[in-house]
Amino acid sequence: MPANSPLDPAYLAHLRRDLLRFARLQLRDDHLAEDVVQDALTAACLSSDAFSGRAQHKTWVFAILRNKLIDMMRARRRTINASALEGEAGDDSIFDRELFNDSGHWTDHARPRPWPRPETLVARQQFWQLFDWCLNALPESTGRVFSMRELLEMDITEICQELGLEANHCSVLLYRARTRLRTCLSAKGLETNDAIG
Repeated sequence: MPANSPLDPAYLAHLRRDLLRFARLQLRDDHLAEDVVQDALTAACLSSDAFSGRAQHKTWVFAILRNKLIDMMRARRRTINASALEGEAGDDSIFDRELFNDSGHWTDHARPRPWPRPETLVARQQFWQLFDWCLNALPESTGRVFSMRELLEMDITEICQELGLEANHCSVLLYRARTRLRTCLSAKGLETNDAIG
């Protein structure tokens, strides 16, 4: 069984650890993080035929986790009880909303693109490993605001509501995160003109 295969136990253990770390950063609750990661992994297993292989498997599973985290944060803020969620659409509708527009055509971000060259893939993998290290080195509140804005794509108003912060403070934390990430990436040898295409 090849490394990074969805069936490789070592790969799955590493993937689960990364998913949990990201979920804990967002939710700051170990039990909720465990639940949402389990939901994401279950959805990935049940929808494995939807994985086309055009992106890395880890990226695909993180996209599922991202959707589940956003749904959970919004549900917590509205304090909806479990019975109100029973009629929610299944996991397939999440993929449909992410991949296709109302007329059934590919959305811009999901449209299939040409496959990159192998050396580009290696450079991209090295970049994301370095980025992950720098992101985890940020102070928790700074890293959390950055992740919510840039990785979960939440707007500033939503982030402020979720964290109970003033908009100005959120903006300052976001600015600090970007500055520290840039400094960290540069200090670790990434040049500003390095292309990770």
